[in-house]
Amino acid sequence: MQIGNYQLSAVETGAFALDGGAMFGVVPKALWERQIPADERNRVGLAARALLIEEIEGKRKILVDTGLGQKWGSKLADIYGVDHSKLRLETSLEAKGLSSGDITDVLLTHLHFDHAGGATKKVDGKILPTFENASYYVQERNLAWAHEPTEKDRASYQREDYEVLEQEGILQTLDGGGEWLPGIELVISEGHTTAMQLPHVHGAEGHLIYCADMIPTAAHIPVPWVMAYDNQPLVTMQEKHDLLGKVTAEDWILFFEHDPNGPAAHVSSTEKGYRSGERVQL
Repeated sequence: MQIGNYQLSAVETGAFALDGGAMFGVVPKALWERQIPADERNRVGLAARALLIEEIEGKRKILVDTGLGQKWGSKLADIYGVDHSKLRLETSLEAKGLSSGDITDVLLTHLHFDHAGGATKKVDGKILPTFENASYYVQERNLAWAHEPTEKDRASYQREDYEVLEQEGILQTLDGGGEWLPGIELVISEGHTTAMQLPHVHGAEGHLIYCADMIPTAAHIPVPWVMAYDNQPLVTMQEKHDLLGKVTAEDWILFFEHDPNGPAAHVSSTEKGYRSGERVQL
């Protein structure tokens, strides 16, 4: 898909699973399980999907988020259902004719393990940056939060995903939203965690926004369907309400990081609220 000076494509980095009740908060299981069935441990299967943004005129190859990575021990890999048997970040990039050295920029929406885990790798027991030629970007306030999270979300931040990036001076911090690059705006969201950044790519061809954990799957499009993982669920609801009004008015495409059924969709506004519309393949 082309928007402006950018070619956009989905990069599948693997699969994992999280508790269905945590993923859907106060929504009854009888409702959410119609959208994504649960396994025998009440977990729903999820994608870990990055977005590749390639300049058409220019050399930048930007990766938005990096999936879970492969630094997992057997116990946590079992708990989270981490599965790289079919899909891995490296092989997905290779299928597009790219290697880790081709990536010039890594935009991390936030530093939770399922978004930043692939930013680093373990080689002979040592943690190294995955993308050796890239600059990494995160919001300054999210990095500060990652260093001092609350008890509620402490388990979501793992220092081995980002500390080496700081030590090597390749993790750059951003302060707020607005235009990041020509045709790419950053939308700041505070409901899920502090200062999550959502890239919005826009041009004459249309608009696409990478929803990260504000709207992780198409099932989460209805405003009240928010995760129990969110630090401020009422803030998430207001942010979704504001965003979806603009999305439907201007026919934006939503890109879903975790939807197991596909990467993107339009949104419909109905008398019962916002719903997923026509699916889009990238």
